[in-house]
Amino acid sequence: MIIKNLKLIARTEEDLRVVSAHLQDAILNTSDVARLKKNKIFLLQLNRFMWEDVEKGVFRNNKRIRTVLKFENVLNVHSKNIEQNKKDMFLDFLAIETNKMPDNNYEMKIIFAGDSIIKVITEVIEVSLDDQGDAWETKNKPKHQVL
Repeated sequence: MIIKNLKLIARTEEDLRVVSAHLQDAILNTSDVARLKKNKIFLLQLNRFMWEDVEKGVFRNNKRIRTVLKFENVLNVHSKNIEQNKKDMFLDFLAIETNKMPDNNYEMKIIFAGDSIIKVITEVIEVSLDDQGDAWETKNKPKHQVL
């Protein structure tokens, strides 16, 4: 069976919720974050947990895959509780929240465990998720505590 890599494009808030759901429990290193200011691009390279494989109802091994999350038309980027000089710091992805601002720009908050946030301000929603290479098996499946 040939497994195709996931490629998603978000242009609406609803699209972005789909991208966010596919990224739940992804992990990344702070060294895998880049802003290309002149090109108005912000990039994250994450190890995405492949929930779509787990939820098919067929017993499969847990897998992760490298994926690139790309924001275009970026005006500004801010972070909270992320030490950018610590290149070995890992972040655990939780969600992306979107808010249209009074000036018609968009504020997208990339929320990580431990109250860490990256806030990306863009002119429009233009975000892509693009899996890279082959997936690999992982013994650990993310677990969530039910409140």
